[in-house]
Amino acid sequence: MSWLILVVSGILEAVWATALGKSEGFTKLAPTVVFGVALVASMAGLAIALREIPTGTGYAVWVGIGAALTVAFAMVTGAEPVSTIKVLLLVGLVGCIVGLKLVSDAGH
Repeated sequence: MSWLILVVSGILEAVWATALGKSEGFTKLAPTVVFGVALVASMAGLAIALREIPTGTGYAVWVGIGAALTVAFAMVTGAEPVSTIKVLLLVGLVGCIVGLKLVSDAGH
């Protein structure tokens, strides 16, 4: 269950990061509210997940999910250019995230 909470928290990290950019320095209400709610939920989920997942592994997975989804969303929506190297790097990042989970499970 901790891993599921961690993944959802990582997704929420991408939500708050994207909303932060769209808030234009907290001058737009809707993205600012989305940012605040997603930030609190993401941090709470991370804290709960870290009860059972080692901090270093949990944090790295959380950041990796958030970063990968934030960049992927930006590329899909056209806010950031798509390139083969970016896609390959995102695939590598996701591979590293999965690898950390697998290694963490093997250590228990």
